[in-house]
This record gives sequence, C-alpha cells and structure tokens, in this order.
Amino acid sequence: MRVRDLMTRDVVTVSPGTSARDAAALLATKGFTALPVVDQSGTLVGVVTETDALRDRLPVDPRSLVHGEPSRARAVPRRTVADVMSEPVVAAAPGTDVAELARRMVEHGARSACVVDGKRLVGIVTRRDMLRAVSRDDRTLAAEVRRRLGLYADPHRWTVSVVDGRVAIVDELDDERDRHVAAVLAGAVAGVVDVRFPETRHAVDHG
Repeated sequence: MRVRDLMTRDVVTVSPGTSARDAAALLATKGFTALPVVDQSGTLVGVVTETDALRDRLPVDPRSLVHGEPSRARAVPRRTVADVMSEPVVAAAPGTDVAELARRMVEHGARSACVVDGKRLVGIVTRRDMLRAVSRDDRTLAAEVRRRLGLYADPHRWTVSVVDGRVAIVDELDDERDRHVAAVLAGAVAGVVDVRFPETRHAVDHG
C-alpha cells in the first residue's frame, strides 16, 4: 500500500501571511493537528501545528495577581503564520510505502505527514487515515480484491476469502505468474495484511 492510496488530496492550507490567530481557529474548528503552509506556487514551506499555534497566546490569568503574585513579563504573541510555523517533522512522496511512513511517524511522534511531489504539496496523511485503512472490514476487503482480480483476468477463476485482513486466494488455473500478479494486486488493497494461496502453499507477506 502506497501513500497515494490513503492521502487526502484536497488539503486545507494556509499561507505565510495568514494570521496566526486564523490558523489557530482553523485547527480548532476543523479538528486538524497541523496545517501545511504553502506559497503562491503551491510549494510547501512549513507547517503550523497545535503547539505552534498555542505558543505565546495564553496569558497568565490576571486573577492570580489579586493574591499578591508578582506579574511576569509576557511574550508578545506572534501575528502571522510565517512567525509561528515550523519545519515539517515528516514528509513523504506519493509512492512511499505506508508501512515506512508509519514507522517514521511513530518514531518522530508525528500525527500527520505532508505529501510532496518534489517540493509541491499534493496531499496529507494522518494517523487516522492509517487506522481507517487497517480497520476496514473483511467483506469490504474481499470485494475490493475480487474487483481488482477481475480487471486482470476472468473473475470466476479466483476464489477469495478474507479473515482479519489476511487474504486467501484459490486460483483454478494454478498459474505461477498469475499468482504473483494476483498477490501484488491484492496486497495493494488498503487494509490487507498478507496474501496467501493455500492450495499451492505460496504466500506473500504484507505485514
């Protein structure tokens, strides 16, 4: 499974000149964890995370001063996205293996990753997207595998069953080359963890 299979293509973005307050409002109302920052040409120049948006924007409650606590100097809130944005923690190309991207996201504690073609933003992938893929039900997976195999050859030659994301395919013609193609097609379905051919004892592991 590749990043292009999961990514959201219609991405909500902000520009470097966007108000930092407006970016914070977008994060809050849309439930996003980060907003990609792009210039006029669509080039990714940074991200605004929840942490970035909160920085210097929460003053100390003035009621504490009533009890005699000394006032503390407060940093002036930054006004624009250009002032608060950070470098993307993780980015990936559309053809990146989702397993590799997931490993990097976990390693860096990233909740989302920008998808770029060169430097141009083309999508975004979140942990929720990945969870949605791995939790697809077996019936949906079986239907998608059958559809893909039917595009390659006579659909009646394949018997497909899926249990816990593990696909078992019986090929009536028992053709080794076609089994390889079938394994690739089935393994590319979001949510499939491995593909097996029980009658021929061939297996291709996808996770």
